[in-house]
Amino acid sequence: MNPQLIQIMRAALEEVMAKIPADDSIFGIKAAMAEVILKAAANGQTSFDGLVASASEQIQTVTSMLT
Repeated sequence: MNPQLIQIMRAALEEVMAKIPADDSIFGIKAAMAEVILKAAANGQTSFDGLVASASEQIQTVTSMLT
């Protein structure tokens, strides 16, 4: 992955984490959301908006798995 894509993925992760209420921001959720973003990028999703959308769709699933 090129440095530009890594920056986009980092920014997407921060955007998604800002959508998660502090009460729901449990241990491990940031790593799990980073994994979702990484998988989306590996599958060809490279735009900021696309990565945020992919991760945002998984917030509920990830938080329910970790609680």
